[in-house]
Amino acid sequence: MAEIQEKGGGGGKGGKKRSKKQSTKIDMTPMVDLGFLLLTFFILTTTFAKPQTMEINMPVKPDKEEEQQALKASNALTLIADENDQLFWYAGLPDAPTAPGMQLTDYSANGLRKILLEKRSNPNLTVLLKQTDKSRYKNMVDMLDEMNITGIRKYAIVDVDPRDTKMITEAKAK
Repeated sequence: MAEIQEKGGGGGKGGKKRSKKQSTKIDMTPMVDLGFLLLTFFILTTTFAKPQTMEINMPVKPDKEEEQQALKASNALTLIADENDQLFWYAGLPDAPTAPGMQLTDYSANGLRKILLEKRSNPNLTVLLKQTDKSRYKNMVDMLDEMNITGIRKYAIVDVDPRDTKMITEAKAK
């Protein structure tokens, strides 16, 4: 039978009995498992950036020096990378009867690329790429990139000649 309690002046606790509230508890274990499964999935399915390389075919060294063909000065274009990202160039060879004029340019589209596109009209053009000891590796990569962009397939990586060094110092003095 139901019982009604009246408030009395007595010293008892009286009143409504309330149940104790329990704290809500969420089990996070499944969510952590799901997070790690997603992380593992994305790590395993991601393809990482593959390094880009440029294929350079080096010619076979001839057995006899007589087998080498001499390069004509009219077919030669020399590019020399120097310190402070300077790029010197001249058309021809340093030992040609008409001394080539050393000129300064840069690696931009209006610099090196423009020169290469102008000289590309010669089908027998051979570009000689040279790099001084003070130049950076990036400069040689930039020159090789420009060879690839302009479509010039005939080029050689050559050591700097003492005559080239002399012409560079003369060009810097001007």
